[in-house]
Parts: sequence; structure tokens; C-alpha cells
Amino acid sequence: MAEPGRRLGVAMDFSACSVKALNWAIDNIVREADHLILIIIRPYQHYEHGEMQLWQATGSPLIPLAEFSEPAIMKRYDIKLAAEVLDIAVTAEKQKNIVMLMKIYWGDPREKICEAIDNIPLDHLTIGNRGLGTLKRAIMGSVSNHVMNNATCPVTVVKADHHHHH
Repeated sequence: MAEPGRRLGVAMDFSACSVKALNWAIDNIVREADHLILIIIRPYQHYEHGEMQLWQATGSPLIPLAEFSEPAIMKRYDIKLAAEVLDIAVTAEKQKNIVMLMKIYWGDPREKICEAIDNIPLDHLTIGNRGLGTLKRAIMGSVSNHVMNNATCPVTVVKADHHHHH
């Protein structure tokens, strides 16, 4: 009997860096039977609809891969999953024999990612170090730093490839 799979999270904001983090997780940490969960954080203004009030605290239900591309589902959550991300997920689920899921939270990514780790709960989180624009990041502080300092599970930060070093 294989041990039941681990729950591995990837924080997704659909930036190139978060796609890179997703690919890195699939290539480096995913094993057969794992559950890989895309954790998507939406800004507050997106949940005026009634049902979102219910999920404000706990996030959406876990959404299976089959529903990622359903227009009704995506519309309900006000999300457009990039074809590239969908492609990566479908391929990974087949090739690696894992379960791909998605969970959506509303609010401050720093808080919500830490909550996701405890709520789901996650055995590991992969996050890109570049998502927010520079200005936003200056105001909000680095999401990846906050998560690393507060997470209750191991976190891997995947760095964006930048030609200029600071």
C-alpha cells in the first residue's frame, strides 16, 4: 500500500513567476498520489455575490481539475485560468498520477496563504518570489517573506529569473 498522498500547495497569482513555481513543484516535489492544490488569492472586491460571503473566511471548496475549465465555475469565482496553467495541470495529473485541485481565497495574500496552510492543511507550499508589481510590493511587503516567516509547513520560494541583480 502506498502511503496516502501529501497535500502540496502552490500559490498562484497567474504571473510568470507563479507559473514557474507550479512547474518547479511538479518537477521537483510531486510524487504519485499527491494532491497538488493551486491556491489562488483574489482581492476583496470580488465577492459581492451572496455565496462568496460564506467563503470569505474559509475560502472556496476544493475544486477538482475537471471543473477548472468550466465557464460557469470560473464565472462564479470570477477567475480566468490561463490556458497555460490549465495545460500544465492536466498534463501533470495524467503523467504524474496525482490529483490537481484549486482553492480560492479572498483578501490579503499574506494572511490567506498562511490560513490555507493551516486549513487545508498543507504538507508543503511552493510560492514564487515575484508576483505583485514593485509599487504594490513596497506597500504590502513581500508576500513570500511573510509566508516563510509565518507558515506552519515547509515553504519553497522559487525565484523569478531576472537578468539584472539588485
